[in-house]
Amino acid sequence: MSEPVRLLRVITRLNIGGPAIHAVLLTTALDDGAVFTSTLVAGATAPHEGDMLDFARAHDVEPLLVPALGREISPADDLVSLARMVQIIRGLKPDVVHTHMAKAGTVGRLAAHVCGVPLIVHTYHGHVFHGYFSPTKTRVFLGIERALGLATDRIVVVGDGQRDEIASYGVAPSHKLEPIRLGLELGQFLHAEDARGALRRELGIQSTTPLIGIVARLVPIKAHEVFFQAASRVLQDEPEARFIVVGDGERRAELERLVDRLGIRHAVMFLGWRRDMVSVYADLDVVALTSLNEGSPVALIEALAAARPVVSSRVGGVPEVVVEGVTGLTVPPANPTATADGLLRVLRDRDLAASLAAAGRRHVYPRYDSSRLVDDVKHLYLRELAVRGRVLPSVGAAVSMQGGG
Repeated sequence: MSEPVRLLRVITRLNIGGPAIHAVLLTTALDDGAVFTSTLVAGATAPHEGDMLDFARAHDVEPLLVPALGREISPADDLVSLARMVQIIRGLKPDVVHTHMAKAGTVGRLAAHVCGVPLIVHTYHGHVFHGYFSPTKTRVFLGIERALGLATDRIVVVGDGQRDEIASYGVAPSHKLEPIRLGLELGQFLHAEDARGALRRELGIQSTTPLIGIVARLVPIKAHEVFFQAASRVLQDEPEARFIVVGDGERRAELERLVDRLGIRHAVMFLGWRRDMVSVYADLDVVALTSLNEGSPVALIEALAAARPVVSSRVGGVPEVVVEGVTGLTVPPANPTATADGLLRVLRDRDLAASLAAAGRRHVYPRYDSSRLVDDVKHLYLRELAVRGRVLPSVGAAVSMQGGG
């Protein structure tokens, strides 16, 4: 019997969000000692982001930390992290290096290429090709990603829409792009109704009060200002409505000042990061997302699994999760009026809200469940290694024949 397949997974940092969940779940699931062994490398998380180290440890994953990997782009730090990554790869001799997020994707793929790793894979959870940086900086990033694409064997995208978008930027030829949907632990949300009332009691909000929430990092790409401007419009028609903000980040003070300027402080609560997300979703009448750019929206997937209606900006991978008029409502980005109209429509039409919620749960589960993610990624590795002549463990060889191409 051949040796287990050695996996090295590299992520920029384990900040709260989908990429960290994705990386941890894959690391723990693909570490059985027979078919796979897994090591996770991560950079440092900034204090305001919130980290998921507790989540990793709860899943028996102890990441190998390379602090410079998580810092802002800096030639000195980047060289340090590259040298350390080369050292790690030479020590572990992985069959597969799989990177997640931009900085890890650059450093990890370069190091893997230098060390001659048999299979190099990168996942685009989202991308920074619009909405993040100036046109000049964006062009530089695109040039880097196109060069890295040449040294990457397979590029995973989190949906068909993102595959088309990534291909349109010329980052890699289409035959290298493989759609594998995000996978989350959705089982916990399937009975969210049982937790109803807990959050409202904590916040002192009546069961009949319209409650609207947004779950997202407080960073520019999430465009919370659109949410608050929409909230101001909703309050004109529904003065008793209340709005909660789950998440934290660099914009918190700025956004709190905006809430004050809009005169809606009495109706808005900033809750920071929460661990009791089942209870949070359970008490929301609508979940909103106002992002300018999205890969696969974790908050919306979780909300739909909890059978909550959603209203979101129509960007990136959102339409694959929120099918307009079927599993939720989508609106143009940066449009507070359309966002407010969508929220009011759901609040006023209980039959519509119930229909969207039920269809949403059916749509995301098990489509976005972690069990499906693990199978998809396992088959990708085994298939690609077999093509490259790697003798596979006998258990995995049988699995690889079922994976498709």
